Amino acid sequence: MLTSYIGLFISAFLAATVLPFYSEVVLFALLRAGGDPLILVMVASLGNTLGAVVNWYLGKFLLHYQDRRWFYIKPEQLTRAQNWYSRYGYWSLLLAWLPIGGDALTFIAGIMKVRLWIFLVLVGAGKTARYVSIVYLNNWLSI
Repeated sequence: MLTSYIGLFISAFLAATVLPFYSEVVLFALLRAGGDPLILVMVASLGNTLGAVVNWYLGKFLLHYQDRRWFYIKPEQLTRAQNWYSRYGYWSLLLAWLPIGGDALTFIAGIMKVRLWIFLVLVGAGKTARYVSIVYLNNWLSI
């Protein structure tokens, strides 16, 4: 079962980065196989939150290179993202679990230099809530 937990951690970590990956499918399969829901949620939440920290660091440090040719974010896109984040603030990080836009939120939080501890609390809470909902969905389907 240890390899299953490691696989879940890796899938959750990758899913939080810009790579297209769906850790919910892995979690659901492990729940159906009889895995301990509490441990699975903890492993998935930890992996997914740490993956989001990678995005935060990228956002924090990539701006040093915004004058380079290879920098892929246009100045107007960056301004629009910063304005959006300034409007909704760090509470929007509770939505970092969303499949569309969630990774961008964690990246923007790095750009906006959100304190890491605030980032960890809010992103961790949102991502944990998502995985808990998968457990409840699994239990509901098992009835």
